Amino acid sequence: MQRSLCNSRSARRGNALLMSLVAIVGLTGIAGAILASSLSTKKEVTSAVDRTRALYAAEAGVSAALSQLTAGTTPNLGSASAPVSVGTGAYYGDVVNNGDGSFTVTSVGAANGVQRAVQAVISRPSGGVFDNAVFAGNSSNNPTYDMLFGGTGAAADRVIGDMYSGNRITFAGNATIDGIPRAFDSFTGPAGAILPDAAGLPRFAETGTTQGVPDFAGMNYATTADVNVGAAFASATYASSGQGGSAYQLPRTNVAHIFRKHPSDRRTNWTATPKEDYFLEDPYQTLRSDSTSDGSDCNRVQLNNPSLSGYGTRSGNKLVYYIDGNLWVHNNSTMSFQLRHGDAQGIQVTFIVKGNVYISDNLYYKDAARDGIAFVTLKDSAVTDSGNIYFGDPSFGTLIRMDSYMYAENNFIDNNLDASGSLSITVKGIMTAGNQVAINRDSGGHHSKMTVVHDTRVSAGVLTLPGLPSAATSATTGYVLSMMREVAVP
Repeated sequence: MQRSLCNSRSARRGNALLMSLVAIVGLTGIAGAILASSLSTKKEVTSAVDRTRALYAAEAGVSAALSQLTAGTTPNLGSASAPVSVGTGAYYGDVVNNGDGSFTVTSVGAANGVQRAVQAVISRPSGGVFDNAVFAGNSSNNPTYDMLFGGTGAAADRVIGDMYSGNRITFAGNATIDGIPRAFDSFTGPAGAILPDAAGLPRFAETGTTQGVPDFAGMNYATTADVNVGAAFASATYASSGQGGSAYQLPRTNVAHIFRKHPSDRRTNWTATPKEDYFLEDPYQTLRSDSTSDGSDCNRVQLNNPSLSGYGTRSGNKLVYYIDGNLWVHNNSTMSFQLRHGDAQGIQVTFIVKGNVYISDNLYYKDAARDGIAFVTLKDSAVTDSGNIYFGDPSFGTLIRMDSYMYAENNFIDNNLDASGSLSITVKGIMTAGNQVAINRDSGGHHSKMTVVHDTRVSAGVLTLPGLPSAATSATTGYVLSMMREVAVP
């Protein structure tokens, strides 16, 4: 019996040892598997981190392009051979100007040999005076204000570009807009009034929106303008000119010689206003009538050009002219005006008027691709009738064409546009007001057709006019990211 007990105990010890060995072998296998899995997971985590870092680096390139464009500098995202370092990664890429105020950015990010790429569109934010063909901010908050366009057949109004009203927009008859109408309150128009875009896709009116106006008041033009016309005329002399009658004038060497003050042949015009009146015309140029009103023989206004004999040493181009008074584009003996200089880059001038602007004659650009002229009226707190642009010929209704960017801090007002002479009026630029665009072109069954073509060069950043605050977009400055997506690495 004793021997059997000893054998049993030995067997049990052998089984335990075997089980221990099996357990050790099993645990070793499990440990190996865990270790292998851990190493694999670590590699996957490292790879995922690198991919994330590469994506962040690519997005950093887009952010850099956005910052550089907003700062007004040419974007530089490095190159594949010389990328820009950012954190533990780097980026490189290129920026393509799309020619419409937007840029396409392709940015490649890299981290530990992993690359990812993104493509983005950066553009100027929309919504402001210079982004619209027609704009009325309705600063008076008039709940009845309605921006009206109408006409039928060949006389139907046409707006090419976006438009905004601080209250309502109404299209009637066959009037059309080749753009997007936006209104704080409502848009009303017949089917087909809003034309599809260039790709044939439908457009829709936007309501319940608001848009801002530029801070012209904060520009302090009385002291910051290049030319204070009133101060210059302190030394003016009274003389006759072929431009009509006698008036206060300046020597041809003075950059402000392009104005005449209180011409005698237009006394009935300037005696009816509460402020001093200046007429845009050059007393040293031969009067040209442009009797056909087509711009073929415009009455010339020669800006000072040092390369021309007798015109002084200071150029009259690329300047801000400030007038504390009224400005007239009106002559009894001509139909059209045209500014001249000779600069290969064209003419860029801004007229700031603390009073009213009266436009009754045509204004044509000489170089439609490079020239730019802005008329801005500011309100005078001491004069109720100020900050307006009066548009039209009060006597004959013969205004046909206006090439310019026009902004009235107060109102843009019809001045006899419904007369039988104005069968058609075309504005190439912008027709805008801080308060209302109030134009009446229906009278006695007659409708004067109006075509407003948005000149997008300022909003697109192609053309710079001096002295305009946030000209490219009056609601917001700089650029915004319109779209971004991941793409294959080029």
